[in-house]
Amino acid sequence: MVTGGAGFIGSAVVRELIQSTPHHVCNIDKLTYAGNLESVAPVASSDRYTFIQADIADKAAIDAAFASFCPDVVMNLAAESHVDRSIDGPSEFMVTNIMGTFTMLEEARAYYSGLDDDAKARFRFHHISTDEVFGTLGATGFFTEETPYAPNSPYSASKASSDHLVRAWHETYKLPTVQTNCSNNYGPYHFPEKLIPLVILNALEGKPLPVYGDGSQIRDWLYVEDHARALLKVVFEGKVGETYNIGGHNEKKNLEVVTTICEILDEVRPKSGSYKEQITFVADRPGHDQRYAIDAGKIQRDLGWQPLESFESGIRKTVLWYLENSAWCEAVTRNKYDRQRIGLNA
Repeated sequence: MVTGGAGFIGSAVVRELIQSTPHHVCNIDKLTYAGNLESVAPVASSDRYTFIQADIADKAAIDAAFASFCPDVVMNLAAESHVDRSIDGPSEFMVTNIMGTFTMLEEARAYYSGLDDDAKARFRFHHISTDEVFGTLGATGFFTEETPYAPNSPYSASKASSDHLVRAWHETYKLPTVQTNCSNNYGPYHFPEKLIPLVILNALEGKPLPVYGDGSQIRDWLYVEDHARALLKVVFEGKVGETYNIGGHNEKKNLEVVTTICEILDEVRPKSGSYKEQITFVADRPGHDQRYAIDAGKIQRDLGWQPLESFESGIRKTVLWYLENSAWCEAVTRNKYDRQRIGLNA
């Protein structure tokens, strides 16, 4: 059972499960603006794939899904995830990310209690979270699994809350959980409100390429298909009760990311002048964290995972994917998102 399986990371997990494993997959997604069935179209015809449109905060719907699908594994990826949207409207983030996770945990606990011993031994509840729960780093150092939580946005606060719930349900009720916290993802099928797809599409249309503040904020970039492979490692091989950080070992300033995209486009889709001429510096995001960086040593040592893509190889694949999939971009944004700046209502 994969919640949020029509979203960016969730759809990568669904595609990886169907294409690379023998497992049956039940995709549960509310289909908000960022959930698009086009993202799972490559595997939707499989007889091992099932889709249920439901809100993870809807107890009756989730109860029915557990009863009909009878999962061995639950991977909880459903979440509101855009920091700027959380600044303008935090309530949806509280409902989905906190109460939705609570509902999933309670339904999983009720389901788990009714399993026989063999099924209990197989069962896992895997909660997927973010490195943003740790707050911001200085010029040096890395987030580890022991880093204290210090969220600075409504989004990261809601995800921190959900992480604490998962820990508590394991400690109090002995629900077999694992948890992961990842760095910034990028790659195919990314909804164009996030930095990389927004820059690609705006560049192609001759629009300004917005860079918050001076663009010096640093993020550790993780190719989404590498992340999907890591999540499967954790859910099938990880130790119950443990948390694993997943990072791409690719620290880049936001401005460096934007200029790299421009340089690739200058090469593969040349025009008069450089795409860098479209870069526009705009007011910084309220509460903008300066630096994120993940120490992914634990998952490498314990489970043998490491990313296959460097930032250079992954960003080139990503740019080329958007150039070749303009129909997907049009389909997922039509009447949903016009790429206007949000998140200034602080």
